[in-house]
Amino acid sequence: MAGALVEIRGLAVSFDGLPALRGVDLAIGRGEAVALVGESGCGKSVTWLAALGLLPGKARVSGSVTLEGTELIGAPAATLDRVRGGRVAMIFQDPASSLNPVHRIGRQIAEALRLHRGLHGAAAREEARRLLDQVGMPDARRRLDAYPHELSGGQNQRVMIAMALAGRPELLVADEPTTALDVTIQAQILELLAEIRRDTGMALVLVSHDLGVVAETCERVCVMYAGRVVEETTAERLFASPAHPYARGLMAALPPMEGPRRPLAAIPGGVPEPWAMPRGCAFAPRCPRRGTACEAAPPPLAEVAPAHRAACLYPGAAAMVSPAPRMVPA
Repeated sequence: MAGALVEIRGLAVSFDGLPALRGVDLAIGRGEAVALVGESGCGKSVTWLAALGLLPGKARVSGSVTLEGTELIGAPAATLDRVRGGRVAMIFQDPASSLNPVHRIGRQIAEALRLHRGLHGAAAREEARRLLDQVGMPDARRRLDAYPHELSGGQNQRVMIAMALAGRPELLVADEPTTALDVTIQAQILELLAEIRRDTGMALVLVSHDLGVVAETCERVCVMYAGRVVEETTAERLFASPAHPYARGLMAALPPMEGPRRPLAAIPGGVPEPWAMPRGCAFAPRCPRRGTACEAAPPPLAEVAPAHRAACLYPGAAAMVSPAPRMVPA
């Protein structure tokens, strides 16, 4: 992607010699919203933890991650400290475990403001209040003196978003930001992220299992399987005409909102274990269209249509898929 904000090329990660990522290629443009979807363990979160240098020491990381030309893999700690929370911010899956339970909300937001914008004292507290107002926190001034356990799950998620916005990031990585929230609060959080993008021009990467959230939020979708991106296209095209058999299986598992009821299709088998990864396509043992060539080597991510790439030797559109799922309005 010409002029990409972030470019990931050949990113590979292993733990104790077992592969978690097997060559991820991904580019994020300024202001765009991109989703990473796939089963648990496919590498969605690890991709961004590796990109930002947040994996434990036993992880072995190779490949390239550049932020407007600045290489992040193997970068000095000072460089990563300026990037993390500053130019790139991340909302983690569980706000209850990401917030410090013994410090007040205002202090935690003020710490991010001090690190990334040099604000102290009353100026930091006032900016923390403004950020809480921006993310829709009721009675924001009083909430500055609250502890995380005094807030609901949705309110803690808003605090996490406020902390992420404290550094005025160019890219926000939201890792399952609506997990464990009821559908009303989920819709509010998604609308909040959309408003922030409109107001600031910030790019968004949404890591999610929820295809309904993806359909409402993102313009482009990357489907991951067994540590690789296996399909990449616009959200509209993915829901209308998925090319990779794995993506077609995900679409077929969606319940239809209209028309007659039908049994949900299940993808047979399971994801291969890292120590027993097939030599060729990782999805081949579960694929109804596999051929001999699929077992020779992993297929490259190749263009199957304009702005549509798939890592499959036999790509094709699904005969019947569900329409893009819609969120229940708040």
